[in-house]
Amino acid sequence: MERARVVAGLMAEACHELHNAWAPACRLRTRVGSGRATWHRYDPRRDDHCITIGTLMVADKAQPALCGGWLSTREIQGRGYFGGAVSELNLLAHGCCHEFAHLLQTRSGGRRYGQVHNAAFYQWLDQLHSAGAAHALRGRLAEEAQTRGVVLATDIVSTAGETALRDFSPGDRVRFGPGLQGRIRRVNRRTCTVDGTGPCRGRRYRVPPQMMTVTG
Repeated sequence: MERARVVAGLMAEACHELHNAWAPACRLRTRVGSGRATWHRYDPRRDDHCITIGTLMVADKAQPALCGGWLSTREIQGRGYFGGAVSELNLLAHGCCHEFAHLLQTRSGGRRYGQVHNAAFYQWLDQLHSAGAAHALRGRLAEEAQTRGVVLATDIVSTAGETALRDFSPGDRVRFGPGLQGRIRRVNRRTCTVDGTGPCRGRRYRVPPQMMTVTG
């Protein structure tokens, strides 16, 4: 988990670099959280933006068995960011841009209650990629990680598969990833929510179907 904490800290720094280049007039704080939650929050009373990078989110995106359930994966593939290639480095760099796009969306008045990932948001996210900011951030993130002894994988991860969600049901015992196991709690639209069992007890995962095997 120490690796994930280091990378989360570097992602927070990368968000500040975007801030300096794209919105230096506003105030931005960043923090590293201990869970998966990664989000942008704005406090209008203090005119204060805060981006939280979740350590467990970083850990998930290093595991092909888990990264398919994240919105970042669907955005990269669906909108062609980084040529549609999903890798650990691309996912983390895009994650920084995703949260910072929420800051730009909020400042421009494009964020509405119940309309978080709307057209205004994707206009800003598209712009960060088309302007080259995402690619530049990707390179700096890789370099900074390497100076800390961390190599962010560039291997392309395949999240496509033939296995359908209909093959799984709540209560199924499954294994996935490197030594992970659990029981399916809920079958979602694209993933299954899995409660860890055995050595994974106490953790909850969102796992794409092609990454799971039923064990009982």
